[in-house]
Amino acid sequence: MEIVMINETNDTSADVYQSDFKQIAARACSILHKDKPYTMSVIFVTPEKIHEINAMYRHIDRPTDVISFAMQDDMSNVLIEEEEEELGDIFINVQAIRDQAREYGHSQRREACFLFCHGLLHLFGYDHMTPEDEKVMFALQDEILDEVASREV
Repeated sequence: MEIVMINETNDTSADVYQSDFKQIAARACSILHKDKPYTMSVIFVTPEKIHEINAMYRHIDRPTDVISFAMQDDMSNVLIEEEEEELGDIFINVQAIRDQAREYGHSQRREACFLFCHGLLHLFGYDHMTPEDEKVMFALQDEILDEVASREV
């Protein structure tokens, strides 16, 4: 899987996760039986930027930790045939990585990997709007993540 990383912040700590994200993507594809040559983007943003995105697209007027936009949800976005394997974009709030790692008592690496994995599962069509869907999605997150980024601090 090709992962295009874009850092729109002055926070360079987010630049170290590409190999982890590639491992997570490979593990997710294996577990989910996805074997196409997918591409996607991960964009690291500030709390202010993700707040703006959340308000504009989800009509929720507050910052969040991660937002995904799945390309496959709307095939009218596909311009040429080669782009059919474009999964979409994941926006990750760099401040949420630090804050939530502290709050949940694990490393920033684990939190960044969790947010990426969560966003990736959304790109593959998983959601957590019902208790049943949440159970499935969160179990997959644990299965994918635990071998890549442990829960330990």
